[in-house]
Amino acid sequence: MKERVNQLFKDKLVLVMVVLGLLTIVAAAGAVKIQKRAQNMEESPYLEIKEPEGVIAGEEMDPPMVAGSSNAEEPEESAGFTADNAVNEPIVYPAETAKANMAETKAQEAGAIANESLVLNFTEADKLMWPVEGNVILGYSMDTTTWFPTLEQYKCNPANMIQSDVSTPVSAPADARVLEIGSNEEIGNYIRLDLGNEYTAICGQLKEIPVVENEYLHKGDVLGYVAEPTKYYSVEGNNLYFELRLGEKPVDALNYLE
Repeated sequence: MKERVNQLFKDKLVLVMVVLGLLTIVAAAGAVKIQKRAQNMEESPYLEIKEPEGVIAGEEMDPPMVAGSSNAEEPEESAGFTADNAVNEPIVYPAETAKANMAETKAQEAGAIANESLVLNFTEADKLMWPVEGNVILGYSMDTTTWFPTLEQYKCNPANMIQSDVSTPVSAPADARVLEIGSNEEIGNYIRLDLGNEYTAICGQLKEIPVVENEYLHKGDVLGYVAEPTKYYSVEGNNLYFELRLGEKPVDALNYLE
């Protein structure tokens, strides 16, 4: 009986020692784990993110503006300038403004002159002023033919060619209105004038014409200047082509010149 009690005591003692040993191992493992966790706490696994300058932590940052995005704000309008102005109102520089004003002034002056009407009442009894002074080198000849040196042929001549130097001013032979300003191969630049009562005059071989169509001219006003002769009159030399008509029929201007 005594031996059984001793054996039972021994078994209990062994069991207690085993339990104590297990508790010691568990406690040691827990201590190691706690120590490692403490070390990990000292070294944070997260990266340190620096806050941008001028921004306080916790304060919302405005989203960046992206070209074409709906959250991009329109730039503030500067004084006197908007996006619409940039498209619809081009910049006008002072020199361009001056040129535009000058052109507008000239147009207004031309319009004022054109609107200044005169009573045109030229008759058979009236006299014409010589448009230029000089000799008639080819005279009017509609009933017979006359010799044209440059063309080397005889033909009728509806006008008078009055000899004159290049750049000589050409005067209006009477009060008139400018019907037409044109140019052709034979007489070069020309002006056709309305003298009234179906009388018209044509001055050809001109240059630097300062008048405009529908402009009213006083007798003696400058129509232009004598130009170099066309190839039809190169042998005859410098001259003014001067033709007078009654209706559609040419008449001799020498009968009307003063």
